[in-house]
Amino acid sequence: MLEIKHLPGLIAYEDGLRIQEAQVAAILAGAGGDTIFLLEHQPVYTIGRLRDTSSLRDPESLPYPVHETNRGGQATYHGPGQLVGYPMLDLTPRGRDLHAHLRKLEDALIRACACFGVNAGRRDGLTGVWVEDRKLASIGVGVRKWISMHGFAINITPESLPPFFAITPCGIDGVSMSSLENEAGRAIAVHEAAAVIAEELRTLLEN
Repeated sequence: MLEIKHLPGLIAYEDGLRIQEAQVAAILAGAGGDTIFLLEHQPVYTIGRLRDTSSLRDPESLPYPVHETNRGGQATYHGPGQLVGYPMLDLTPRGRDLHAHLRKLEDALIRACACFGVNAGRRDGLTGVWVEDRKLASIGVGVRKWISMHGFAINITPESLPPFFAITPCGIDGVSMSSLENEAGRAIAVHEAAAVIAEELRTLLEN
């Protein structure tokens, strides 16, 4: 049974990591099951453990702290107005297929966008969810003993967008970030989007 937990308030990035670590340990010990955490983070920039950190541009001048983390990918931003999802799933019964896991996360977000009248999709060679050349959602995952960690971040309100101007999001030059609100042309609360996304995730990820 897949459990989806929507955590209230703004969660520090370090606390989000601790929540994930605890859930991985519980799943491996047989004391917990597949769980997806949905939340908003306090403002933070994150980047994978890479030699090339040029996507941060000038880390010393960024308005929020930078956290190096154990997901794949270049720099991104998390903060208010953006929904972050951490699917903590045992991928062994799902074929140990990390690419299939990524595609399902994309599919769930694309389907959720459609529920708000937004025609989102993929771009060849680029992970994430897009509307034409505008990026709505970033995806970066990790695994430990085939338990998935990290996940996705989808911009819901315009509040989430300005901090992206200080970096090169996901290392893609010239990328334009957008929000679900902007694309739908109406106000959308984060909790409203979270409810729809949760149902699409359940449909696609529940065994």
